[in-house]
Amino acid sequence: MPPLPEERSLLAQLTLPLNRCNVPAPVLASLAYQQYPVSLQLDGIETFYPELFDRLVACRDPRQRMSIFSDYMAVRFRLPEARLALCPDADPVPRPQSNYRKLLLGWLFDSDSDAGAAWRQWVESRFGLRTIYHHELIPPQDSDAYLRYMRACVRATYQTNDLAGQLDLLYCFCQYQLAHLYPMQQHLTLYRGSNDAPRYYHEQQPVLLLNNLSSCSSDVDEAYRFGPKVVELQVPLSKIVCFDTLLPRGLNGEHEYMVLGGIYKVRQVW
Repeated sequence: MPPLPEERSLLAQLTLPLNRCNVPAPVLASLAYQQYPVSLQLDGIETFYPELFDRLVACRDPRQRMSIFSDYMAVRFRLPEARLALCPDADPVPRPQSNYRKLLLGWLFDSDSDAGAAWRQWVESRFGLRTIYHHELIPPQDSDAYLRYMRACVRATYQTNDLAGQLDLLYCFCQYQLAHLYPMQQHLTLYRGSNDAPRYYHEQQPVLLLNNLSSCSSDVDEAYRFGPKVVELQVPLSKIVCFDTLLPRGLNGEHEYMVLGGIYKVRQVW
């Protein structure tokens, strides 16, 4: 493996100039952040949704918090499962084309689907991490591949009710649950399988360049299902967007974690 190119130039290829969180994208994607993470705060969440987190703070049962979150999302975003009081003057509950649960299922079945494109576009807008692969390598803007990727994003987000806001709250709920599950930790050990070995090394350790949103597993045997080259990553909790048991009927089946991308030191386990 060749040595890692100058990190600053590499980060310029992996990130966008603006994001909507408290950590600049080049820092978030860096090796330094992997080693010394800080919590990520999305802009406006506490201002626009304080009632949700007031309810979560008052609940000590993690399974009850799942119900609180699901019910809040259904009512706030007028999703089909919303339990709204009968009122003759109330508007009917709309039937949006997609919502956060459908996007989770779409990612589970195929991360290169239109749903996967919507997820990755959300990561770009919130965290400033650029999509570098979706069905194909995605060069910077003004390429045919980028236009195909954007068409997939539009197909997935058409006729939806603030889908980006739904994903914002899903990420924040994920972080809330992780903080209670692992109160003394900043990292989780996860595994990723593929057909390719890491391309670079840094300080005699392999380095992996992850797409802006990628799947990992907490089970090394599950990781082998996705390729014979398996690596172990120390993933900051703050870079976990969703995990298999966060919600009922979520990402069950593969011990899957959805992880924000960037540059990661890894350990080869094959």
